[in-house]
Amino acid sequence: MSRGFARRQLTLAALALNAVRPPPGRWVGIPAFAFGWPVSELAPHLLTAAIADTAAELTVRRRTSAPSKTGLVAAAAAAGLLGYAIAGARRLGTELDEALQQSIGEDYLTTLDLPGPVDLKLPRGSVAQPFRFRKKDVEKIRHIPYTEGGRRARLDIYRPKKDRHSDRDLKGAPVLIQIHGGGWTIGTKGQQGLLLMNRMAQQGWICVASNYRLAPKHTFPTQIVDVKRAIAWVHENIADYGGDPSYIAITGGSAGGHLAALAALTPGKAEYQPGFEDSDTSISACVSFYGIYDLAGLTETQASVDMRDRFLGPWVFKKNPETDLDDFVQASPLSHVDEHTPDFFVIHGANDTLAPVDQARSFVDALREWSDATVTYAEVPGAQHAFDVFSSIRSQHTIGAVQRWLQWHRARRATAS
Repeated sequence: MSRGFARRQLTLAALALNAVRPPPGRWVGIPAFAFGWPVSELAPHLLTAAIADTAAELTVRRRTSAPSKTGLVAAAAAAGLLGYAIAGARRLGTELDEALQQSIGEDYLTTLDLPGPVDLKLPRGSVAQPFRFRKKDVEKIRHIPYTEGGRRARLDIYRPKKDRHSDRDLKGAPVLIQIHGGGWTIGTKGQQGLLLMNRMAQQGWICVASNYRLAPKHTFPTQIVDVKRAIAWVHENIADYGGDPSYIAITGGSAGGHLAALAALTPGKAEYQPGFEDSDTSISACVSFYGIYDLAGLTETQASVDMRDRFLGPWVFKKNPETDLDDFVQASPLSHVDEHTPDFFVIHGANDTLAPVDQARSFVDALREWSDATVTYAEVPGAQHAFDVFSSIRSQHTIGAVQRWLQWHRARRATAS
């Protein structure tokens, strides 16, 4: 029993160390993410399990064998690292609110219809049930076709359920489009952004989650073309579902963050709207989670060049960057920043080993230097890639900040009009 306890605690300590301080190096990014992401976000659950395991070692199991000193030392190390991760996540609510105040004003809450000061407490049960997304007061309309095609040409709509005690129909609600990630090669509309969409639907928003065709079967720019077709469909049809087509924000994570940012920066770009060049694909605001903003190696970092040459070229574009570099440049949101862009809220984990945080910093610097937009940036301490996929202390604080930012942005737009 003691040997098993020692192995479990040594393994947990190693996993916790990787979550808190992922190892550097170009070849360890994927395994560091795979093991670090769930440990970072499930730290309270793992700490509880480790404490229970240690208590059993010191009480029940010691009747048959002496406690493992190695296991106890490893358990103490694991508990310390997990506690450190939890403490950092708990501070995030205040840190994000400070980031909002710095970028959109200390009085930004006065524009929102709130009964009092912002409440940074976590929703009850949100951490204990990390994979519970459905909300009883949110209606989901599934598999609506936004263009001709199969299941990749479908979208879902999340909206507030109609009050059975009222005959008032939803009308003129702000709209949020969610674009899933997955390296442009995997993923579906029902896997990501669920916390945010359900939260915003509870606040009276209409949320749209869209599929798109995937590489390598469908090479880029198919993905951005499909995203723009979905945006055009929303402009033309969302009023039928209670939405306001004059206010459409967009969000996404990872490859979805790239596509959301690229769509926001290229309204009406004919190359990305073949056959529907005159359709409205404009976006009011963009919230990008851990996105890819440099597909061409423009920043000349080793990570961006490796991604271009080893993955994007052979798998997503099926082109040689040496002979077709301009296609990679045009696909980079970083290359489309000019004096007029939508407002952005860029969010990135400081510990991200799949999409290094340098890309977000470069993108935010460019937006702040060249555009007249409001740019809010949150670099989330201790966060790996995909940290918002399920409910955790960190993801709930982040979603709460995004909710306030979107509500502030909508209120400001309404006041200006």
